[in-house]
Amino acid sequence: MGDPKGFLKIKRKVAGYRPVEQRINDYSEVESRLDDDDRRLQAARCMDCGVPFCHWACPVSNVMPEWQDRVYRGDWAGAWAVLEDTNPFPEFTGRVCPALCEASCVLGINDEPVTIRQNELAVIEKAYELGLVVPRPPKRRNGKNVAVVGAGPAGLAAAYYLNRAGFSVTVYEGDRKPGGYLRYGIPDFKLDKNFIDRRIGVMEAEGVTFRTNARVGAARFGFGTSGCSAEYIDARELEKTFDLVLLTIGAREPRDIAVPGRELGGIVQALDYLALQNRANAGEACGEGPEPITAFGKRVVVIGGGDTGSDCVGTANRQGALRVTQIEVMPRPPEHRTPDEPWPLWPRVLKTSSSHLEGGERLWSVNTKGFIGRNGSVEAVRACRAEWAGGRPEMKDVPGSDFEIGADLVLLAMGFTHVVQDGAVADFGLETDERGNIRTRGSFHTSNPKVWAAGDSRRGASLVVHAIADGRTAAERIIETL
Repeated sequence: MGDPKGFLKIKRKVAGYRPVEQRINDYSEVESRLDDDDRRLQAARCMDCGVPFCHWACPVSNVMPEWQDRVYRGDWAGAWAVLEDTNPFPEFTGRVCPALCEASCVLGINDEPVTIRQNELAVIEKAYELGLVVPRPPKRRNGKNVAVVGAGPAGLAAAYYLNRAGFSVTVYEGDRKPGGYLRYGIPDFKLDKNFIDRRIGVMEAEGVTFRTNARVGAARFGFGTSGCSAEYIDARELEKTFDLVLLTIGAREPRDIAVPGRELGGIVQALDYLALQNRANAGEACGEGPEPITAFGKRVVVIGGGDTGSDCVGTANRQGALRVTQIEVMPRPPEHRTPDEPWPLWPRVLKTSSSHLEGGERLWSVNTKGFIGRNGSVEAVRACRAEWAGGRPEMKDVPGSDFEIGADLVLLAMGFTHVVQDGAVADFGLETDERGNIRTRGSFHTSNPKVWAAGDSRRGASLVVHAIADGRTAAERIIETL
């Protein structure tokens, strides 16, 4: 390494966030940036550890020590060349990845880990600034064509690698613009959509064809509903036209809650709420489409303690919510690693996001029992305390602990169960597994020999970085097969 004692002399320094009083009034990205000199010092903390467990933990297998060393030396072009070799979209993972690598950083055994995610983001943004990220279309085409259905992270990754290998790739997206969860699920204050458009522009210049507002299969396809008319694409025609069809449509069947009062107005799935706000920010509203759901002046309850719930908290605060309460049925996580999750495993510890720092109350071990309403609209959540016990913990309600939380808007942020099974899955005649996702055989083959699946549609709902890795591996297998 450039400075083998850097980790002894330099302390971890994160970029931090813009001031709360400033960022709460807009949807611009909340995370700040360090200057180049500070970033090089942070890269110098990457120690000569011998066995880089960060590489082991990274789903896309980034070779962190190699590009960290180049950043320290000021060789941004070299750092980008090493990073690009494993990760097609560092501008996405550098913003929204939970940094599995940092939890496995060897320095993290007895010190704070290297700022790997922020260093990665610095590399890709510097690469764009220096003009290094330019279209590189294949020198020749191989005569094979592949249809990728779904322009989320898995589909984009597959298209990226297939196109560069000489395949003619057409990406079908049921929504108005490519990006899937990246565009319509993640709030703008975490991922500015201009960065998606920038990457799509490079891919189009390299020869990837994008067909948006093109729904393959029945109408219920896509992340949220744009409310705009869309072209219907017959699945069987697609099968005949292309050498192979790759489904990357995500796992978008939302988990619901079956309790009294669920039918009341004002109880909304979180991703419908987030998608509508993102559309409003982008000026995508259609005349016949639904209006954004506003939290202005309302008491908001978010059910679900994960990242999507956190995104709802941040969005509700920006909309001017009167009060925001986030509840989670699981117990409060510990603040530090437990003996059950030693390094280098990913620790399930308390996460406090930028949205949590902007205001709101968080409650754990709360079981939702029902909703109370008036004139057809929700006005309170009925809940009780829960306790978890046993070797394989089971939840029990605490007797006499019932209480109510006033609510004018309830957002269900409890994750997703499986792929949407009508539409493309039904029209292609695909088998599903015991969890309800597309069943794949061997690697990415489905029960239809012309149709493969990758990403959340076969794995179940997971991280953006997992979807990118799955899309890349699917592309590698397609290249070998065709």
